[in-house]
Parts: sequence; structure tokens; C-alpha cells
Amino acid sequence: MQESAGGEDPWKEIVPPRSASSRPDEIEAPGETEILRLRRRIDHLERIERAHAETKEMLENSAEMNRKLEETLKKARKEIQALRDELIRLTTPPSSYAVVLSSNIPPSGAMTLRGVPAEPSVDVVVAGRKMRVMADKGVDPEDLRPGDTVLLNEAFNVVGRAPEERMGEIMTLKEILSPDRLLVTGEGGVDRVTLLSPGLAGRELSAGDPLLIDLRSGFALERVPKSEVGQVVIEEIPDVTFEEIGGLDEELEMVRDAVELPVLHPELYARFRLSPPKGVLLYGPPGCGKTLIAKAVANSIGRRMAERGGDARSYFLHVKGPELLNKYVGESERQIREVFSRAREKAREGYPVIVFFDEMDSLFRTRGSGVSSDMESTIVPQFLAEIDGVERLQNVIVIGASNRQDLIDPAILRPGRLDVKIRIDRPDRKKAQAIFRRYLTGDLPLAPSLLKGSSSPEEAVLTLIDRVSEEMYAETPENRFLEVTYAGGEKEVLYFKDFSSGAMIAGIVSRAKQTAIKRSLSASGEDGLTREDFSRAVRREFQENEDLPNTTNPDDWARISGRKDERIASVKTLASREARERPVETLPVGHYL
Repeated sequence: MQESAGGEDPWKEIVPPRSASSRPDEIEAPGETEILRLRRRIDHLERIERAHAETKEMLENSAEMNRKLEETLKKARKEIQALRDELIRLTTPPSSYAVVLSSNIPPSGAMTLRGVPAEPSVDVVVAGRKMRVMADKGVDPEDLRPGDTVLLNEAFNVVGRAPEERMGEIMTLKEILSPDRLLVTGEGGVDRVTLLSPGLAGRELSAGDPLLIDLRSGFALERVPKSEVGQVVIEEIPDVTFEEIGGLDEELEMVRDAVELPVLHPELYARFRLSPPKGVLLYGPPGCGKTLIAKAVANSIGRRMAERGGDARSYFLHVKGPELLNKYVGESERQIREVFSRAREKAREGYPVIVFFDEMDSLFRTRGSGVSSDMESTIVPQFLAEIDGVERLQNVIVIGASNRQDLIDPAILRPGRLDVKIRIDRPDRKKAQAIFRRYLTGDLPLAPSLLKGSSSPEEAVLTLIDRVSEEMYAETPENRFLEVTYAGGEKEVLYFKDFSSGAMIAGIVSRAKQTAIKRSLSASGEDGLTREDFSRAVRREFQENEDLPNTTNPDDWARISGRKDERIASVKTLASREARERPVETLPVGHYL
């Protein structure tokens, strides 16, 4: 048994010391000695327990410190590893981009001049330099194709693939020399031979296509959209139908006969040996539906072909005529070629294509009528070469619109080019009612005063249309517009009805609806459309169109009045408060008043 901390054995029997003067009866009894010994043992055990508890606590604290130290060391190790990886990443030499020209796979058993087995290699071009390099073990040269972009390490070995090149110079395809070689022309007319990249392999290319060329590698990367055509052409599939056009039933029938029948029934035209018309000219005053008719033609052809089991798509190329004009010599002619090239491209895919030239008189004026320049002498022949040249237009229909057909070159209007000429005239009262019915239906909010006396909303709308059209076309003093004096001295009064149009009718309906909306917001008066809304809309529309003679040529007034051969001497406005009379100046052909 171990000794106590004081060097004494706590289990040793305690014998009290005796003094010389002590008597035998004063000596402590043996029971008391045993008690002291037991107390000493108890104290010793308590000290041992306390020491054990302290030691246990120290061990637990040490274990916790060891655990925290271990976690700290692991975290420090990770941070050191991350810093080492970052250092390696930042100090790695830069990789070079190269374009693959070809892969060299030696035949089985081939040996080099040194007597060692030949290994695959790759021919690449780096910054205009051709190099033959080796490939890393992780790169299979057999998977590399000409035109692929790869990465080279500092030793110029292929270590991986790189993203495809997305930048370069735009050049125009001039000729296809072979399945993998192209002849392109760039800015300034400089020609060069390029190679075909894998991205273009198998795609149909034709002369005139713009290509993205990587000049460093000499590869044609992709075919880009024809941006110059996109600036002047709106390529769309219209959603306008013939049912949405009112008051032009006879004109629509003529257009459908000229445009739809050759596309939908080509076998009948072949049977009768009849060539379909190449183009249609829609002419007449502005705002009468010429553009709507052209869009409806494209939509109708698509729907009719779908009914016959074909593709429902048809393309409508809306050419913005004035934007084709360019200050640089030859640019306008080139853009006209691009427009017809786009049309032929879509037609080769089997889709009917409508090429619509709006404001045709701004482009194809009579040659020799130019004031500062005579650009018509080159634009008109280019258009004639496209529409009536050696290369025929298949599934392409040209539709032109103009309100000054007298300015268009006669060579364009002759039979065999724009064969069909349809005048879209101003609507009379009956046609105006048909246009109103397209905008006013029984499901619109109608005021109680408008419904009074009618058995249904539809009947109330028809009554409203009849009264509004009567007010518009009445030859009353408040509807007088112009007093025209002819060269022979005769005078004639023209009314607003002589200058009405579908756009004007749509404007009247819009004004009336806007008035009803403002009244509903202010919670004053009846809710819904009223007769007074349309009466005020008619007056306001007439007042805002008092200056119509400034944008309409006098020849049109003569046609309206039935005197086509007489020259107008003067015009007096009757619509304004103060009648103004001004002489009509005789200007050269091609100018508006």
C-alpha cells in the first residue's frame, strides 16, 4: 500500500505517546485510537478523490485542446493546399490558341528516322505560323477536325480543346472552288481563298452569302445574316386576313385572281400554257388599304396551301423604299440585288414569297427626271434585270404600292413586268359603311341613348353606322372643303367625302372611343358610345385634315371631279373660317405641292 503524502501510513496503528507523569488510568482507551485512525483514512480518501477529479478534468481539457488543435491543423493544411494551387495556377505559363489544319496519323508499325515508333501529330496554325506539334495523352488527334480551335502549352503541345472563334471579318462568298475551299471577296474588292470550317460543312452556300472569316487561320467560320438587307426589309408572316379589310371586295377579288390562282393551281396554268403575272401594282390615294391588301395576300396564300396539304408558311418581305436609297454609288443597286436574293433563297425552300415595295415612286422614277442626280438610270435597270432577267423568279410575287403611279418609269409598268394594275380608290358611302362594320360591333359598350328604339345591340350599331356615314357624305355647307377653278373658268366645289379614306374612318372610330373612355373615367354623362361621340369625331377629323390639298396633287382632284383633261388654275379652301385662295403652281413631274 502506498504511503500518504506526508510520509506516514494512514493505516498504521496509532499509539499515543506516554508522558513520564502520566498515570495508567489517564491513558486513552483503544476505541478512541481506532476512531482517529479511521478519520485519517477518510481524510486521505477524500484527498485522493479530489486529486482524481482534478486529474480527470485536466485530461478532458487536454483532449478538447488536442481536438481543436487537430481541426486547426487540418484547416491550415487545406488553406496551404489552396494557396499552393492558386500559386501554381497564377504561375502557370499562358496557353496559346491554335487552329487545326490536319491530323497526321501514322500507319501501324511506322518508324521514324531514329528508329523509334512514329507518334500521331497535329498540323496547326498559330498567329499565321504553321507548326507541326504533338498532342497530350488526354487528346486524341483522330478526334480533331480541320478548323477546330485547340490550346497549346508552353512547349507547343496540344493539351485540350478551346471554344470556337466568334470574331473575324465579314466577306462575301464569290465562288465555291471545291467542297472545302471558297473564293471570297472583302472590302475594296480584294479576293482570297479560304477553307471551310466544320461548322459550315454540309450547309448550302450560294454566291453572295456573307461569311465570317478568321483571317489568322484562313477559315470561313459561319454564315451571318444579311444585315444590310435587314435594315430595309421586314421579313414577317402577316396575320392580316381578307375578312379584316372592308369596302374593297372588287379590288380584293382582282388581287386574289392575279396572285393566288397561279400559286394554288400551277397545273392549270401549265395546261393552258399561261404564264402567271410577275407583279401587281396597287395605286391610289394614301390610306385606302394598299399595304393591308399586300399583307392579306401573303396570309391567304399560306392558309390556302395548308388546306391543300402544304406548308402554311408564306413570307412577306416588306421593302421600305426610301431607305434603299444610299449616298454611295452602287449601294442602292446592291441592296436591290440582296432583296431578290433573299426572296429566291426563301422560294427555293418551297415557300411562296411576297416582295412588297412600299412607296414605289420614291425608288423607280422615270429615268431622266432627276434634278440633282440621275440615279434612276441605274436603279430602274437593276430592278428590271431582277424581275425580268435571265434568272426567272419562281414562287416570288412582286407587289408595288404608290399614290403617284405617274412618276414610275414606264418600263416597269409595261405588260410582262407589273402585269396587273389595280386602283384602290377612295371609299364611297356604301364602302365606308363596310369599313365601319369592321370596327363597330354589337359587343362594344353602347350608351342607353344609342340602344333606345333598337331591338338588339347589333341593330343599334347598324343604325349608328348609317347615320354617321350619312353625316360624313352629306353635301352640306359645313362639309364643303375646296372650291376648284379650272383653266376654262369653270368652278366646282369638292366636299370632304371626296377625300375620305379607310384610315380617316379608322381615325374617326378611335376618336369616338377615346371620348367615351374619358367620359367613363370622369363618371360624367352616359357610359358607353353615343351618337354625339361620333359626330364630334367627324368634325374634329375634318378640321385636322384641312391641309389635305398640300399633300395631294392637283391631278388627283381632277380625277375625282371627273375632269381629267382640264388643268386646275386655282384652289380655295372652304373648310376654315377664312377662305384662302392660292394659285396652283406648275411644277416639274415628281414634285408635290
